[in-house]
Amino acid sequence: MGDHKVFRMEFAKVYGLLVGKAEKKGRAKAEVDRAACWLTGYSQQELDGLLASDMTYGDFFRQAPQPNPDRVLVKGVVCGVRVEDVEDPLMREARYLDKLVDELAKGRPMEKVLRTPERDKP
Repeated sequence: MGDHKVFRMEFAKVYGLLVGKAEKKGRAKAEVDRAACWLTGYSQQELDGLLASDMTYGDFFRQAPQPNPDRVLVKGVVCGVRVEDVEDPLMREARYLDKLVDELAKGRPMEKVLRTPERDKP
């Protein structure tokens, strides 16, 4: 579990790719930062420090200070994979972030990207 190549890559490199994906579609790095902080519990200052460090992508998720309990409301398909069906817990965390960035890139408003139980009731 969690031994995929992507988890050994530098966090800053992978995060830069996610930001690039969003920026190509007219979204801002600040929006990706907000989604990442919402997901993991890192503050903006902590996130900035991690981007300047040699932390791995896997450790970014392993050391998340307070994973948002509402992240389980993130559902759907990203890169051909249904997020809620990913069995590896670490990969599921990474897919949550992929899905949030994917939704930003598709133009979804931030208030809908960041899930809340009240808004996401069936």
